Amino acid sequence: MSGNPGRFDVAVLIRTVLRPTLPAAVRSIFAQQFPGTVQILVGIDAVDGDRSGIAALHRECPARMRLDVLDFPYSTSRHRGGVYSNRTGGALPVLLAYAATSRYVVYLDDDNWAAPNHLQSLRHAVEGFEWAYTLRWLVDGESDRLLCVDEWESVGPGRGGFAARAGGFVDPNCMIIDKLACHFAIPWFAIALTDDGRGADRHLFNCLTERHSVGWTGQPTVHYRIRPGDPMNPWRAGYLAKRGIELPDWLKGASAVQPD
Repeated sequence: MSGNPGRFDVAVLIRTVLRPTLPAAVRSIFAQQFPGTVQILVGIDAVDGDRSGIAALHRECPARMRLDVLDFPYSTSRHRGGVYSNRTGGALPVLLAYAATSRYVVYLDDDNWAAPNHLQSLRHAVEGFEWAYTLRWLVDGESDRLLCVDEWESVGPGRGGFAARAGGFVDPNCMIIDKLACHFAIPWFAIALTDDGRGADRHLFNCLTERHSVGWTGQPTVHYRIRPGDPMNPWRAGYLAKRGIELPDWLKGASAVQPD
């Protein structure tokens, strides 16, 4: 699509630091079975990197979709010299949501990918609700081996390992949000929960859960890479071990914390 295309049925918002996995994330949206129109809005967080691959993605973009890029010469994240405390993008996830030419927005990180039925199932699930969520696969970020469906961490309000202590959780990668109905929830995605810049996703989830109605797909449609250095890895190692799933070599050294 070119020129002013009007409104899209869904917008997919991808924050990126130009990881090599970005093309695969975008192509997983190109491959969606969803028959409606889709805007893919990529926001680059002021990094020096190879942007040549984005031109190739423009050429591959299906006719019912449009790929747009927001590329500021600076970061809005306090972690990288900006103002907002979310270390992974600052205000970028909020700016992308407001800039999208669709009422319905879906987040996808540049190191994850979506199953072909991801948008279709989410768009169906949000009918009659103000936001909705899907489930996710946990993937070894080093080998891309599917480990298991996440049945403990990102499983919904009032569910899973965070139910008692924090009211559950949903990863933003698993959400679709009616941004008009949830207009005042979205800015929380720019504000970290901890001093080291983490937890903005928790702020977003808490506001959505407290103030807005929710639907769900009941199936896993996101592939979520877990990598070394994530503070959640000890809990994930404990969860995988409890289920008898072979741990990736890099995760075997984690001090596994057994889930509740």
